[in-house]
Amino acid sequence: MINKRLLIKNLLSHNDENSFYDKKQKLSLNTKDGKAKFLKHICALSNSNPENNSYLVIGVEDEANKIVGVDFFDDSKIQNLVNAYLKNPPKIEYVNVPFPRLPRHKVIGLVTIYPNNKITSLLKNVWKYNKETIFYRRGSNSIPVNRNFELRNTNKDIVDAIEKNARNNIELTLDGVFYFINNHKIEYNPQYKVFSEQFVLCWAGEKKVIKGEDFFSRVDIELINEQVKIFFSSLDDVQITYNKDSFIVTEYLYLGLEKQEELYPLEKTIINFKENGKHSIVKEFLFVPPKFDENIVRIIYNTCNNLVAKTERKEILSDIEKAEILRLPTNYLICYLHGFLEVSIQLKKAKNYIRNLDDKTTYIKYKEAMRIIRKVKYS
Repeated sequence: MINKRLLIKNLLSHNDENSFYDKKQKLSLNTKDGKAKFLKHICALSNSNPENNSYLVIGVEDEANKIVGVDFFDDSKIQNLVNAYLKNPPKIEYVNVPFPRLPRHKVIGLVTIYPNNKITSLLKNVWKYNKETIFYRRGSNSIPVNRNFELRNTNKDIVDAIEKNARNNIELTLDGVFYFINNHKIEYNPQYKVFSEQFVLCWAGEKKVIKGEDFFSRVDIELINEQVKIFFSSLDDVQITYNKDSFIVTEYLYLGLEKQEELYPLEKTIINFKENGKHSIVKEFLFVPPKFDENIVRIIYNTCNNLVAKTERKEILSDIEKAEILRLPTNYLICYLHGFLEVSIQLKKAKNYIRNLDDKTTYIKYKEAMRIIRKVKYS
């Protein structure tokens, strides 16, 4: 097994991006240009590495090579984006890798592009890039090439060496377990479990009982062998079960009109451990949104829009309006689920105002609302 944290360190030791890896401070898949640039780099790295893995490291300042981190990203549908826009799309994998010096809610994103030994090109127009464009890596740049392009293997030996030097061992595993347990408060009950005599999974969460059932919040789950954070939640309520071969996480969210919120299952994550040294992660989307009176929802939507407009004009809010701002992400999410699809645009307009509030819970709810909107959209 490859220790992904060690792999990232090995990649970053090559200070400049090259034809087998690239680094970015963040991804912006919710914008046209951000999505197009991501697809361009995936296309170029795939074409430049027909027989070996290539990588995209997210959360690193370009010039200083400084690890700054990004938010945990759990979008399992990112492969769908690649399949929709690329001809001969490579298989890709996005994992979240914790680093000791980063805050608990920050990680480094690692995108692995697996080789398919086929020429990859754009399947359709995206932003300023035209359909059928072929991209290739020249040094640290992803550039278009002509249709006479031929695949060439130039990086296999060096990438094989980098991956070999990132293999996991007992010392790294033990260090990872001790670090996880020591880095979580005792009330989160950090613990570990071994699956198939080789996989070590650590998890922690604050336990609560709701209607006689056990739930956890502030949940953190890591596969120590690969140094990958599999699950992270700031506010969600989560149920955890496991058997000798699987670890199962079911995520819930509170949703409803004020003082009428209920728990709704959102998504189930099943981690299956196999005897052959491999594991798989299966996600099942469970969410069935509640339905409320359409007239009430329209009133909520208009109220939210008026609040956002006032924040844009930097008007002073009344005490009642300040209280309503605290529910803005949740109320907008309800509106989105009732067909008001411009919600994400409105929420982004209020992002800076919400981020600067003293109550940081509202900003966490903003990020959760955007995450759920993305999940619902893809599903």
